[in-house]
Amino acid sequence: MASQEQKSKTRHCPFCVQKDLAIDYKNTDMLRRYLSSFAKIVPRKRSGLCSSHQRHIGNEIKKSRIMALLPFVQE
Repeated sequence: MASQEQKSKTRHCPFCVQKDLAIDYKNTDMLRRYLSSFAKIVPRKRSGLCSSHQRHIGNEIKKSRIMALLPFVQE
């Protein structure tokens, strides 16, 4: 009985669930959701993304940093 009440809550990747969401380096509001308070990229376990989308988010954050849309570090 206790095992049924303690089911693990599985998160689903929002980009896999909604196929129309696009990951783009110019969309800084969306990318900021995946940065910590120190402007570090949040790990996959905390963000709830699948591995392929986590890699894509990381690459887009890095592009956005190079284009000076996102900071490398928070002050």
